[in-house]
Amino acid sequence: MSLTAPPKIRLKGRRSMALSRTRSIASRIGQAVLLLLAVIIFNFVLIHLAPGDPATVIAGESGGTTPEQLETIREAYGLNDPILVQLWHYLVRIAHFDLGYSFYFGQDVTALIGERLYPTVLLAGTGMTAGLIIGTLLGVVAAIKPQGILSYFVTVIALVGFAAPVFWTSVLLLLALSIALPIFPVQGMNSIIVSPHVLPQMWDTAMHLVLPATALALIYVALYSRTARTSMLEVLDSDYIRTAWAKGLGGKVVIFKHALRNAVLPVVTLLGLHVGALLSSVVLIEVVFNWPGLGSLLLESILRRDTPVILGILLASSVLVIIANLVTDVAYRIIDPRIAVSGGPQ
Repeated sequence: MSLTAPPKIRLKGRRSMALSRTRSIASRIGQAVLLLLAVIIFNFVLIHLAPGDPATVIAGESGGTTPEQLETIREAYGLNDPILVQLWHYLVRIAHFDLGYSFYFGQDVTALIGERLYPTVLLAGTGMTAGLIIGTLLGVVAAIKPQGILSYFVTVIALVGFAAPVFWTSVLLLLALSIALPIFPVQGMNSIIVSPHVLPQMWDTAMHLVLPATALALIYVALYSRTARTSMLEVLDSDYIRTAWAKGLGGKVVIFKHALRNAVLPVVTLLGLHVGALLSSVVLIEVVFNWPGLGSLLLESILRRDTPVILGILLASSVLVIIANLVTDVAYRIIDPRIAVSGGPQ
């Protein structure tokens, strides 16, 4: 007697799962849109409540501007309007993908951010990816022999990585490998004189990228190695892992097919959570290495009180964080299909 469900029941079950998955995705997208709207409003109100007068930035730093001229500038840019009116105008511009015009740089904010986005994504992506891979591998290998030398080495790496400020690590790398031992370039993303061909340009960018990406990766190596080690030790002590060993499965199959799949979930969680904190580290690293990204642009805009650029960068970073959280949810469902059935990570 066959225990297989009839085709109609199986088709109904598949449709139900597909509908549930669609509702879940639509719900998360709706939550993301509402969250982005709340972040936009919060950033706008917070920036406009901060001390300082954007009219003086627009007028220039040379001085000599009369109060009448400043008042004319405020009227022209709508700075005298109530904050709710300014907020409404800003939301309308955002809806039309218009981030405004930079007071200090004299450029369209969207174009200005677009020029600086690629260097930041390159630096952040390289540093986080290297930290994720190296940290996870170190944590897994350390968990296999928790009393071994590598396990203690991972503990020391984690302590040093957590304790050392990122700007201090960046300065040490700069002094050691650019000045004392001139192996890597001191600053910037490209040399002043470089070959017009693609491969030499890529190599030149890669050499400039090594030190800032290493400074960023050290933070995440410390974080992910410790997390992966703790999670792997807990998983290796589970009943289903002992059952896999009892069945005579090979070590590689048990570790990398059964244990690692569940042990990596906390690492994925941290990866999604730390995208938001990434910008603060990137700002310091870009300043130390004079990397032409969003971090250095944000710092200069804050010092110049360039409100449209500040709001534009905060909006771009908020979008990246929300997308990262959505990608984290998708990664959860790929790594552990049971989450898709239960409706999401707990």
